[in-house]
Amino acid sequence: MKILIAPDKFKGTLNARQVAENIAEGLGDVLPDAQIEIIPMADGGEGTAEAICDARGCSWLECKAHDPLGREINARYGWIDQEKLAVIEMSEAAGMRRLSGSERDPIRATTLGVGEMLLDATKRGANEIIIGLGGSATNDGGFGMARALRFRFWGTGDKEIKGVVDLALLERIVRPKGREELKRPRIIAAVDVKNPLLGENGATRVFGPQKGASKRDLDNLERALTTLADVVATEFGFDYREEAGTGAAGGLGFGLLSFCDATIRAGFEVVAEAVGLEAKMKNADLVITGEGSLDRQTLEGKTPSGVARLARKLGKPVFAIVGRASEDPELRNIFDGIYQNARPGMSEQENMKRAAKLLCENARELAETFGVGL
Repeated sequence: MKILIAPDKFKGTLNARQVAENIAEGLGDVLPDAQIEIIPMADGGEGTAEAICDARGCSWLECKAHDPLGREINARYGWIDQEKLAVIEMSEAAGMRRLSGSERDPIRATTLGVGEMLLDATKRGANEIIIGLGGSATNDGGFGMARALRFRFWGTGDKEIKGVVDLALLERIVRPKGREELKRPRIIAAVDVKNPLLGENGATRVFGPQKGASKRDLDNLERALTTLADVVATEFGFDYREEAGTGAAGGLGFGLLSFCDATIRAGFEVVAEAVGLEAKMKNADLVITGEGSLDRQTLEGKTPSGVARLARKLGKPVFAIVGRASEDPELRNIFDGIYQNARPGMSEQENMKRAAKLLCENARELAETFGVGL
């Protein structure tokens, strides 16, 4: 029997490789002769660079950058030299993981460091850059990134705008001298959400509160990003505010399209192509995926739903082993079975603490059930 294990991470607990390895251990206890292949996956969120580099083999490079609050850091990204391909995660410079809970402040947070990482990859000769948009602490529409790329933003009286909320006063944008933006490589923005830039389903209203924004902050940030979109449309002659995914990472999707001529793609598809998932799945008899929480958002392009749909296309049975799962019938119908670590009376903290052991137990149970017909 050939088994393919292609899970995402259990956020805050295990990375995708650790999830896969624990599932493989449990399967091996019951099916010692099974041929098991592990493919750690991601969908544009945190772990995207690791998933691609794990499959393709890359070196890790470091560059100087700034975190969301402007502190200098060493940021790393993947590099595949033969292809001159850089694989970046925006969260490495501008992610929530760079801040303590008390430091979350989207009024101050900036994507400056993301622009610095893009510049570093460009100076190294990158032909293509894949950038995963997930886990952001920012809500600046890519404004900070654009400033790192030497775009300049001006308000009334030729006053230069340097803070995101001051974008409400924006009147014009000056492109870099020497047209550096035309020398940048092809950029693929890998997203795991479909939100537009503005509105009730936009970057600010949906994701701002979890980044520490108050009601007043939300209003100010929405006003700032609206003005940014208006001036970009006037100055550059295009308007991406309604495009799916432009609200990803606090509007960084919008910024990458507007200032870098990037292409937005579903993160799962980007990763699946990069790791050769379909070709490997064709040789499998059974497919297993998973993530920390299987819920309605999973259907919007998260790893488990992507794996399941590809398995269905190829006629392969597919199971999910997860931290916890909702009872959503549409969600459950895309899998042949769902096994969850959550147990009656178990707290979320205990679930996370015992994740590795519970993954093994669930995998053994799945193997015993599936192995009956062998």
